[in-house]
Amino acid sequence: QVQLVESGGGLVQAGGSLRLSCAASGRTFSRYNIGWFRQAPGKEREFVAAISRSGSDTYYSASVKDRFAISRDNAKNTVFLQMNSLKPEDTAVYYCAASDVWTTGRGDFGSWGQGTQVTVSS
Repeated sequence: QVQLVESGGGLVQAGGSLRLSCAASGRTFSRYNIGWFRQAPGKEREFVAAISRSGSDTYYSASVKDRFAISRDNAKNTVFLQMNSLKPEDTAVYYCAASDVWTTGRGDFGSWGQGTQVTVSS
């Protein structure tokens, strides 16, 4: 198991930027593909972005593509989510999660962080 802790959330105006971090401890971080998900009040948790073990592959949901960028630093056991041009509809709790397989399926991620709140005001 790998333990994950998110940070970097906060309140930002529409059009602004935030960078989320996902710090990992435990088993070898570079063995895992990492995904970011988000959950808005009253909605299901949805996939946002994923990055492969080495960082060579990334994938984004259509709603954030061209605005968000996922990256990782395996030497520091950390994954980042740079969020630009934020919109009020991006407001949610953001979670990072680890998976042994390359996937966007929520059920395939076995380790989850506690989440960090992102609020975008209009």
